[in-house]
Amino acid sequence: MKLAGHHIFVTGGSKGIGEAIVRDCLAEGAKVSFVDIDSATGEKLAAELGSKVKFVKADVSSFEQLSKAFNEIVGSQGEVTGVVNNAGVNSHADPVTMTDKEWDDFFAVDMKPVWLTAKLALPAMRKAGKGSIVNIGSIHGKLTYPGFFPYGAAKSAVLGLTRNLALDEGKHEIRVNTVSPGYILTDLTKGWLNAEAGRTERATSIQPLGRMGQPSEVAKVVTFLLSDKASYVSGSDWSVDGGLSARSA
Repeated sequence: MKLAGHHIFVTGGSKGIGEAIVRDCLAEGAKVSFVDIDSATGEKLAAELGSKVKFVKADVSSFEQLSKAFNEIVGSQGEVTGVVNNAGVNSHADPVTMTDKEWDDFFAVDMKPVWLTAKLALPAMRKAGKGSIVNIGSIHGKLTYPGFFPYGAAKSAVLGLTRNLALDEGKHEIRVNTVSPGYILTDLTKGWLNAEAGRTERATSIQPLGRMGQPSEVAKVVTFLLSDKASYVSGSDWSVDGGLSARSA
């Protein structure tokens, strides 16, 4: 098993891609801890998966809540060897009517926690001389879609922060990478697809593989990057989009 002996910390782990990552890390032998704002779903998942999985409710936009949850997790499960920053929300704002508060609230979930979790996990990783951080980006970090302001900006920022961390932490043998999903059939994506007649058919028609992806297909790439099998992979962005980002039209 690729992650035997590891302790993986996941944000936004109660459903969708995050849930798939929690499940795959556990299947690969790791202890897994995760936080989410949805306590009911998180507690249900942790109870289903057993004693090697720990859930703590936390709002990742609050450093106070996140640090408290992280310290509780380390106290009971041991030091974290790998981090997955998955928590996030969509944005469909208008650049004129969007308020300062709405902007700040959005980036407090989709961008800032990528730094905050690194701030919490890096001291122990540096001391150990080893670690892996995987940030969940998006195809929107490179190619976006009308009506997603400023989601593309946030995901582009995640790519830049990943490169910063990879270069700064490489001397400690800490690897930092991004995984950028395309159209993945989570509840969030399904809700967007179903919000407009014909959108699902149009979205499917542009997929080079003729279908959209499953959360488990993203999780497999994440667990690889967390593992020692990816020991010379850092500062990179892994697209899990079925080839969509290769299209020009």
